[in-house]
Amino acid sequence: MASSADSPQKRVLVVDDSKFVRTTFAAILKRSFGVREEADGEAAWQAVETDPSLVMVFTDLEMPQLDGFSLLARIRGSEDARIKALPVVVISGHDEAENKQRAKELGANDFIAKTADAPEVLSRLDNVLRLVRAESSATHDPLTGALTPHYLLVEGRKHYAHARRHGRDLSVAALRLESYEGIARSCGKEVAEVVVARVAKLIMDKVRTEDSVARIAPATFVVVSPGTSGAQMLVVAQRLRRELAEAKVRYHDKTLTFSASHGLSSAGADPASSVEELVRLALQRLSLSPPAAPPKPKATHLPAELERLVRMLESVDTSRLGDAAEQFARRLTKIAASAQARRR
Repeated sequence: MASSADSPQKRVLVVDDSKFVRTTFAAILKRSFGVREEADGEAAWQAVETDPSLVMVFTDLEMPQLDGFSLLARIRGSEDARIKALPVVVISGHDEAENKQRAKELGANDFIAKTADAPEVLSRLDNVLRLVRAESSATHDPLTGALTPHYLLVEGRKHYAHARRHGRDLSVAALRLESYEGIARSCGKEVAEVVVARVAKLIMDKVRTEDSVARIAPATFVVVSPGTSGAQMLVVAQRLRRELAEAKVRYHDKTLTFSASHGLSSAGADPASSVEELVRLALQRLSLSPPAAPPKPKATHLPAELERLVRMLESVDTSRLGDAAEQFARRLTKIAASAQARRR
């Protein structure tokens, strides 16, 4: 049986269109883990993408929206290491060898009957979770040096407990590089990963040493910031997005530009009872984030005598110049070209 030391804050996802099956399995699993329930595969996939506290998926195969086979294929085909490694146990209503074989080929870790009793369910849970312990022992993402999703929650729970104990705020920011997929398509995955590594460095350089930064998806980062209000976190997120929008990288004959979205949550403003809930809220709000405004051109200041001259020229009624207007314009253009050539 899974020990209580393993269980706090970790959750198991139960996916089945039958409320009776979900309730039955949830009642058993809640003895050792938190449980999240979803009624169809599409909702389950959204949960898997946005909920880093999930450590296992129990899923039916026949469901509306997205069936269990397709859910399995998405999980095993994900580029996010956390999602790809999630243990998946198939809840089988019928002992059909063909379905089991197909699910196994798609990456199912185990199978359990809907009529299984509590000891069997918990025994299967404990056995399969041995895979999770091996995967979650790493603390840092090898590509970026940021924390792994698992270790972010380890650190985040400490921050959350401290904030609650001392009445301090705690904020979470999610930042997603929206241009990642376009870069991967046009330049290749290796170039896209180089870009992600640079983005990670930018984020880690800009936050405080007491903040925790994790890469939780191929191009998504989460920052847990203790003692920071939602308003302060917004300033940080906007600055990061602005710097990304201003950054440009040359690749062969292409200039790569970046865009990002952000989502925020804070213990002071959101009714969240755990750091996991704050992370989920921040991730859910990513899609609500407006696109980053393009960088404003830097203002240039002319010397005082040139400023006076320009203002005088701007006030001239060009209609009075007649045929001389064209010659006047050519001479101004020549002066500008000469100045530009000297700067080179």
